[in-house]
Amino acid sequence: MPLMTTKPMFDLAYTGGFAVGAFNVNNMEITQGIIDACAAEKSPLILQISKGARKYANMIYLKAIIDAAVREHPELPIAIHLDHGDTVDLVKGCIKDGFTSVMIDGSHHPYEENVKLVKEAADTAHAAGVTVEAELGQLGGIEEDVVGLSTEEYAKNMGKFLTDPVQAADFWKRTGIDSLAVAIGTSHGAYKFKHECVLAFDRVEQIMKTCPGLPLVMHGSSSVPKEYIDLINKYGGKMPNAMGVPESQLHMAATKYGVCKVNIDSDLRLALTAKIREVFATKPGEFDPRNYLGPGREAITKIVKSKVQALNCAGKAEVVLKQWEEIGKPMPAFYGKSGCCCK
Repeated sequence: MPLMTTKPMFDLAYTGGFAVGAFNVNNMEITQGIIDACAAEKSPLILQISKGARKYANMIYLKAIIDAAVREHPELPIAIHLDHGDTVDLVKGCIKDGFTSVMIDGSHHPYEENVKLVKEAADTAHAAGVTVEAELGQLGGIEEDVVGLSTEEYAKNMGKFLTDPVQAADFWKRTGIDSLAVAIGTSHGAYKFKHECVLAFDRVEQIMKTCPGLPLVMHGSSSVPKEYIDLINKYGGKMPNAMGVPESQLHMAATKYGVCKVNIDSDLRLALTAKIREVFATKPGEFDPRNYLGPGREAITKIVKSKVQALNCAGKAEVVLKQWEEIGKPMPAFYGKSGCCCK
């Protein structure tokens, strides 16, 4: 049963010209939509759970939903990842709950404090066989508990907030992290840019030189598809000028640079919200949740398929499983012999 850490995925992705989609989950329909898409595309995937999702859905329920998905699709390599963890205690809780990967985000702290926090979290997670992601630099926008810089401030002073390549090397050496989320011009939320998206790929190239072999992560990478923005606005929403990262740039990051993981959350929310609004507006008498959550789930499947293709990850499930087997099926220390987090 291929519940695994991110290591087998990233080992192949770094030199293999693809990135793994990391999709945030909050309920059953979102999870099913993601899984259905990745099963159809034969793609490895990372299911991300934020601090907010843990509070909203209760980890007992989220874990059961993910366990069901893993049992239903034994052909899919799946990692369970903590998104934007902010304390070592939260990391410990997620390890106990069966996560195979965690992010500890100290990017809002002074550099030395970030190093100290990440080092403690990495030591804790590695002792349990869990991989660790951290962040260096600052992103713009707002998403759940993650509050970055305003879009205007970020755009005007973006250069000073990007990840420093030399500092990244020192950070990697001192913390022992397994992957690094880099600031290259993306932002959280649906309002990422005022004008055409331009990412600092030259900065990524520099980081690849100072940190050779370190898997890189892109946060704030939803594309904010016009199709769903138009639906939301057509049926009573107010989301003018929402703009994200074009899938062409996601493809470039995955195929030409050391980006091994790309986070997608806002696009899933937009797809679900758009279809629910459409049903409510066109069928005002509808009150059966299955008849509006169902179309939302289908929209999520559609958008995840598009992301997987853009990241060049379609068809990579089999090679990741083979890699996992070749390195001895390493699993977090808390798993039983079956490798399943079901208890």
